[in-house]
Amino acid sequence: MDLQELRQQIDEIDNGLVDLFQKRMDLSAQIAQYKQENKIPVYDPAREREKLFELSGKVKEGRQAYVTSLYSLLFELSRSDQERILNPDSALIDKIQGAIKDTEWIFPSRTVIACQGTEGAYSQLAVEKLFALPSIMYFNNFDGVFSAVDSGLCSYGVLPLENSTAGSINQVYDLMMKYPFSIVRSVRLKIDHCLLAKQGTKLSSIKEVYSHEQAIAQCAGYLKTLGCKITVCENTAVAAEMVAKSERNDVAALSSRNCVDLYGLCRLADSVQDQGNNYTRFICISKTLAIYPGADKTSLMLTTPHKPGSLYRILSRFYIHGINLIKLESRPIPNRDFEFMFYFELETPVYSPELNQTLRELDDICDEFYYLGSYSEIV
Repeated sequence: MDLQELRQQIDEIDNGLVDLFQKRMDLSAQIAQYKQENKIPVYDPAREREKLFELSGKVKEGRQAYVTSLYSLLFELSRSDQERILNPDSALIDKIQGAIKDTEWIFPSRTVIACQGTEGAYSQLAVEKLFALPSIMYFNNFDGVFSAVDSGLCSYGVLPLENSTAGSINQVYDLMMKYPFSIVRSVRLKIDHCLLAKQGTKLSSIKEVYSHEQAIAQCAGYLKTLGCKITVCENTAVAAEMVAKSERNDVAALSSRNCVDLYGLCRLADSVQDQGNNYTRFICISKTLAIYPGADKTSLMLTTPHKPGSLYRILSRFYIHGINLIKLESRPIPNRDFEFMFYFELETPVYSPELNQTLRELDDICDEFYYLGSYSEIV
């Protein structure tokens, strides 16, 4: 039998499978109606477990895992269709549609912004990339930024979320669980660290370097070549300020080029980060939900039941609806042993019906579910 004949047989089987799939989904829809009328939950884990055990026993040795994977996805497809039938309305979707309608078409240019650090910090550069005429209020830590937005002291806050070299900013993810907020925009900023010192200082005389822990991580290879003491401080601009105010002539700071003129320093070395393609992503947060035109990213935060397969159920919904998942982060929940909050970032227009359906379903199958906003990113 040649390849063409084998493929013809597979085509015939596939046609039969499609017909059977349609019949199965029609019956599943009838079951959904019955469950609704009799107030029975859509998800029946005991029934699914029994079916997987029964079906996996009907295939050849070595294919049990394949049939289990196939039917696990099929069960998710059935539940997705049932949720669509039973829950056509959603308070969350109404809220999103209202935000799209009520948000101004143009992103604000003149407003009060909270950011961590001081003048010359990378957060300041991110603010100026986002806003044309910002009034910036500086805070000592990320908690202060969230608090300023939450209290209404500042209209927006700008926070670093992740770096392409050093990874995620875990403090920010942890604070996401503490404050209610919405993400309204994000920006990707090129990070270029310089080694700064007082005028007249020589590189060979440096015995101690100040900087933020993220900058230190991003320049770890270079710092090893210096063989000097490393001191962590609040941020890179504070490091430059410390050097400028120090009475010592053997200290330097890893800071941005902006801090050279700002604090009257000189550059001992340029672009000392270990990777030239070094970017930090910042998010812009607001207390109220606003969705500006062109929003093509969505952020979610959720917890799942502490049971095997719970995360798979979430991920399968993205697959079913063709949603591109571009970031998944997990953080331990304080005072809850071995339980985690998951942060998801999706790449899909907020206007797509597939996203709306996915949000409807996730809202029902998660223990806790938070829609953090839909937005666009400036590069």
